[in-house]
Amino acid sequence: MNVTRREDTSMDHVDGNALAGPLSELFAVDITAATGRCVNCGLTGPIAELRVYDRAPGLVARCPGCGHVLLRYVRTPDSAWIDLTGTVSLRVRLPDADEEERG
Repeated sequence: MNVTRREDTSMDHVDGNALAGPLSELFAVDITAATGRCVNCGLTGPIAELRVYDRAPGLVARCPGCGHVLLRYVRTPDSAWIDLTGTVSLRVRLPDADEEERG
């Protein structure tokens, strides 16, 4: 599928690596290395390439292709909420079991 990426020249966002720290509380793997697919345009790519807006109560990650919201994350002192409604799928590569035994 060919998807034209929307050019965003504004600097009001950071890249998806900004999600690494907050999401490490919820996931046992580095989620920024996972691959997500946008429900709106179908673009598939690493979470680290999402455009993250952090000037709100929480984090909002948007697709670099179409700007659709893929992920919302809000943290309070005793809870965390994650909304992945804009993500069709999230693929997390797992370490090879044989490698772990040799490791």
